[in-house]
Amino acid sequence: MFDLSIGPVQYLWPRSALMAFYADVADSPASTVCLGEVVCARRHEMKPEDWLDLARDLRQAGKEVVIGTQALLETEADLRSLRRWVDQGDFMLEANDAAAVHLLAGHAPWVLGLHVNVYSAQALVEYAPLGVTRWVPPVELSLSSVQKINPTGSPVQTEVFAFGRMPLALSARCFTARHHRLQKDTCGFRCMDDPDGLTLRTRDGQSFLTLNGIQTQSGSVYCLLAHREALLQGGIQRLRLSPTSQDFSEVVRQFDLLMNHGASMHEAVGVLQTLRLPGPLSNGYAESQRAGMAWAAP
Repeated sequence: MFDLSIGPVQYLWPRSALMAFYADVADSPASTVCLGEVVCARRHEMKPEDWLDLARDLRQAGKEVVIGTQALLETEADLRSLRRWVDQGDFMLEANDAAAVHLLAGHAPWVLGLHVNVYSAQALVEYAPLGVTRWVPPVELSLSSVQKINPTGSPVQTEVFAFGRMPLALSARCFTARHHRLQKDTCGFRCMDDPDGLTLRTRDGQSFLTLNGIQTQSGSVYCLLAHREALLQGGIQRLRLSPTSQDFSEVVRQFDLLMNHGASMHEAVGVLQTLRLPGPLSNGYAESQRAGMAWAAP
């Protein structure tokens, strides 16, 4: 059996859209939900207490709740906000920055997020004594590399990014604001106009990258539906599904049907390809020596 985990919403959605989304998540087969603003400190549709209220509601609905920390800290205010999250004590945190790692050390348990670069078994071993009980590998690691870094039987559980636009990089510069010829501090929160980010295409029309404020994502939608056996062989039993603005409930349902109830892989992939996803499917990073944006059909 695979535990399905809903990753944090990476985009700026209106509060009403967020609440409707998490109402659906509460009734979904996912066992874990990661909440919080992890991309841009200027986004305040949800205040910390709002996130905590939502976390309590989801816990009441039977979900394990994790709070994700901001992935790029730029100011003292960002650091104060991080300290408040560390001090809240009610919910497990996911560290996405070295400052979060420093503050969480000794506060077991916590999750090592994919924005903290861990590319070797030696590096991961150093985190376990600090209280890490779960690791989300960087998206560009192949499944065989993940297994080598964190083999079966390790005290640290692996949660693989299995669906969604892949978070690739962060910058102090807001690319969405620059696209609209605006200053970062007076951006007008234009990223709300693009609920799945702003797609960049090559001259021949291929989805290449996605602008999401200060974050750069893949243009394609990563999907590991065709890799159930490889996941099992690697001892991986937790899958992270990153939210999209449309048809996400059906995405979660198809992952649950395939991974946990013996549904047909071909049918599940076929269903996903009919949904209103923000880009084409890809699974290139799952195997070594393949382009990340490639898609190998099952």
